Amino acid sequence: MHAQIILFDGFDPLDVIAPFEVLYAGGMASGGAVTVELVTAEGPREVVSGTGGLPLRATGTLDPARPGLVLVPGASGRVGEPGEVPDQDAGAVGEWRPDEFIPVLLGRTLTTGLPALLTAAMDNPEVVMACVCGGSLILAMAGLLEGRHATTHHQGMNMLDATGAHAVPARVVDDGDLVTGAGVTSGLDLGLYLLEREVGPRIAHAVEELFAHERRGVVWRDTGPHPAAL
Repeated sequence: MHAQIILFDGFDPLDVIAPFEVLYAGGMASGGAVTVELVTAEGPREVVSGTGGLPLRATGTLDPARPGLVLVPGASGRVGEPGEVPDQDAGAVGEWRPDEFIPVLLGRTLTTGLPALLTAAMDNPEVVMACVCGGSLILAMAGLLEGRHATTHHQGMNMLDATGAHAVPARVVDDGDLVTGAGVTSGLDLGLYLLEREVGPRIAHAVEELFAHERRGVVWRDTGPHPAAL
């Protein structure tokens, strides 16, 4: 399985690094059955995160035709106070600002070539799409999650619902070729679950032991009886 993890200006580093390390370790534990790279819609470049202006370098261009995994992270920035209106014109692409709002950073991706590439990837039956935190909102705002089950950071659940997606308050949601994680640290759990699902539980367990991290919560799937009110 080849994993393409997307970078965009203002991304959240933990959304990227957590699944990157899990999947990379899974590749080592499986004798190379998993490979992983950082990509952008524009091609190889240095990309500045929304956390302290930390840069990471993407080495490739997102290829929606390549079988495997495509992972979309969220953004890092200001959440804002109730009633506070973000400045939609603040900052240029590629320029990190410590006062930028997360919705602005996420929305700005829609003005790039990313939505078209994500659409093509989701249309590819050989691609599994994964998201961490606000990455689900990027897909949702691009109109790609209507009718799908997904999760995101708890502060973005209403926005996810508003786009026509079925927002599920779970740590990890498996909707077939779409697997999403909630808040930023869920990238660890998402990565481990993807290893278990795509490569096998022994590999996932070996990486879990290496990282001294026990996964949290039940992976939600749209199967089984509906629970009664508790």
